[in-house]
Amino acid sequence: MPKPELLPLEGALDHLLSEARPVSGMETVALADSLGRMLAKNYYVSADVPPADNSSVDGYALRSRDLTKGQPIPVSVRIPAGAAPSQLEEGTAARIFTGSEIPEGADSVVMQEDVTVTDSGIAVQTDVTAGQNIRRRGQDLKTGDLALAKGTLIRPHEMGLLASLGVAHVDVLEQLRIAILTTGDELVDPGKPLGPGQIYNSNRFTMIGLMAESGCEVVLCESLRDEREATRETLLRAAASSDLIITSGGVSVGEEDHVRAVLEEDGSLSLWRLAIKPGKPLAFGAIGGTPILGLPGNPGSVLVTFLMVGLPYIRKRQGRTPHPLLGEKIPADFSVPSTSVRREFVRAKKQIRGSDIVLAAHPNQNSGLLSSACWADGLAVVPENSTVKPGDLLTYYSFAELLS
Repeated sequence: MPKPELLPLEGALDHLLSEARPVSGMETVALADSLGRMLAKNYYVSADVPPADNSSVDGYALRSRDLTKGQPIPVSVRIPAGAAPSQLEEGTAARIFTGSEIPEGADSVVMQEDVTVTDSGIAVQTDVTAGQNIRRRGQDLKTGDLALAKGTLIRPHEMGLLASLGVAHVDVLEQLRIAILTTGDELVDPGKPLGPGQIYNSNRFTMIGLMAESGCEVVLCESLRDEREATRETLLRAAASSDLIITSGGVSVGEEDHVRAVLEEDGSLSLWRLAIKPGKPLAFGAIGGTPILGLPGNPGSVLVTFLMVGLPYIRKRQGRTPHPLLGEKIPADFSVPSTSVRREFVRAKKQIRGSDIVLAAHPNQNSGLLSSACWADGLAVVPENSTVKPGDLLTYYSFAELLS
């Protein structure tokens, strides 16, 4: 049977995203536990933020018209933060602190650094304009405003904003439940001695880390034996307990690549073989009603295919608001002398050459190596059917952007 044509990256992404159904389940968590979760509903402002005019500095609140050049003004009251002030007496000032509510009648706050304290009161050493150093009621958010939209990722600053609205418990989408399955009888868990022909299972831990970075819940993490019926049984068991199965290996054309064969026999296989390097043998399908993303077996390929294909799919499943990758255009400091029909993602990092920033490529781009990814800060894109010479502009995606 002839092999299918290699599918361009955009075609693969379009297909996966068209199949991505966002999770619909919702749960309520304490605000302190909401970091990294996705909002399940819109949050509106129930009261102005801040709720009243308040001071942005430590100093003195007063009426600007009460000031006479060269004459001190008495201090009639002290207003600590959290106190409800009474109306300010005519011709006096109030000692006030950052965040304290502005008393009725005051129209400005003078910083304490611009004041000389005397026995008769305070002498203001600078010009004063009405409204200075006052944060107005509703300056941040007004009642009825949309504060945060459904699908927003909760970061530390969203936690702070929710707290400023008085929200103690947050409605979030349920986490995507992931089953991680690695293939290969040669795989051994770290900590155990290696026998002949064995290697440590690095892909499992790469994927566990990627799931944690992605805000997913790993509900199953096992190795698949290189045996057809065992593969079938484990895939069906994983399908019953997860929202998405992610495998590494077993989707190429070898006699021991049983994942793809089981999908063709008992499920569906709607995508296979991408025109990217590394990562050609990537598969997508379903078994037992659960989608399955089959990543290649080589460690470098696992990382690249997950970042460029798997993560966009997961983000849509999570209900996150989509945003395009921006990347940067940076001159290459390396060569690619021959062309390829596959788009190549080169493990690279930014370096300074003289007064310029350039992209340096790791000297070994073998898909079986992870050390190059640890050395790199991101991926430089070599387009299909292109060569590269030093100075050519390439698109560069940092790992930070890809994972954000």
